[in-house]
Amino acid sequence: MRKWILLLLLAGATPLLAQKYTGLALTPPLGWNSWNKFGCDVSESLIRSAADAMVSSGMQAAGYRYIVIDDCWHGKRDADGFIQPDPVRFPSGMKALTDYIHSKGLKFGIYSDAGWKTCGGRPGSRGHEYQDALQYARWGVDYLKYDWCYSDDLNAKGAYTTMREALAAAGRPIVLSLCEWGSNKPWEWARDVGHLWRTTGDITAIFDGIEDHGSWKSLGVMQILDLQEGLRTYAGPDHWNDPDMLEVGNGMTAAEDRAHFTMWCMLAAPLMAGNDLSAMTPETRAILTNVEAISVNQDSLGIQGFRELAADSLQIWFKPLVRDEWAVCFLNRSKLAKPVTYAWKGHRISDELSGRSADFGTSIWTLRDLWAHKEIGSTKKDFVTVIPAHDVRLLRLSPQKK
Repeated sequence: MRKWILLLLLAGATPLLAQKYTGLALTPPLGWNSWNKFGCDVSESLIRSAADAMVSSGMQAAGYRYIVIDDCWHGKRDADGFIQPDPVRFPSGMKALTDYIHSKGLKFGIYSDAGWKTCGGRPGSRGHEYQDALQYARWGVDYLKYDWCYSDDLNAKGAYTTMREALAAAGRPIVLSLCEWGSNKPWEWARDVGHLWRTTGDITAIFDGIEDHGSWKSLGVMQILDLQEGLRTYAGPDHWNDPDMLEVGNGMTAAEDRAHFTMWCMLAAPLMAGNDLSAMTPETRAILTNVEAISVNQDSLGIQGFRELAADSLQIWFKPLVRDEWAVCFLNRSKLAKPVTYAWKGHRISDELSGRSADFGTSIWTLRDLWAHKEIGSTKKDFVTVIPAHDVRLLRLSPQKK
């Protein structure tokens, strides 16, 4: 016990000079989180099952790494103030669970809150930040989602910086995910604090709409997409805008799931699946494991895409990629199918953020459809298609050698 008291005293006395661990999220994190599907109904067996399914489904091979347990895993604090897992739901303890996940070649994430209590009413980290960080390090945690419920009059930047300092003092590299809902504009200050930050309130499995819970509202996919406007300048390797976890496989249509997943890829957003991995349909699995779409998300240039055109429920998005390539997404937000004719030769795309441009009138680009997994010609001809309701076409453009 004296050893831990000494460590805590030293940590508490450390000036706020430490930096976040760098290089942990050079591309947006890929993983799974328990909340969207299971809420507080979490257990040791559920998390082990999710890890097994991530491997057997092909998600691990597609690049997914993190298994994150969200709220309600908490038991009580022990006599010394260290948080313990719920002994009924996690009878083997958190270290054994972490070891199991690591044995699968995966990484383990956990959840806490900057306030007195978590959103689910469990013990929060306020006043115990250094103890909790030490406990996570002892357990072998790799990722921390840090929420903002019961935060009262806390200063957001100060509260999240305190946890950053605690993680640094604990000595284990842990990705810090700020779940502050965008209330205090974290994109303006969180780059040096964490690796990703929520930009909005909670998502729900609705393509276009809002779910009213009385005291708060959850947002549909399109509502969250619209709220990303103006934020791309703040994102990049090791510091990402987070428009919340994926709802793929949680009740929308396959087209809507595909559009949702595609737009998160275009946004260079973290891809944290939120469905039941052990009971996926073939369509859900195919969406979540589309390595060609994921490659757009994981592009090392780290540039968030932008909307180039919006007209009559149709949007066209561009995302610069390495090797002078581009991703282009045609998004149909309408409830009706939309015919599209896009004359490449009449467009010149310029992105000041990346310093990249493409003049389709003077150069030719090969087109590859990333959902059909095939090349479909070049920019010599107009792109003509019909996009079903609430669906997308996602293309990769590669410059042809002269």
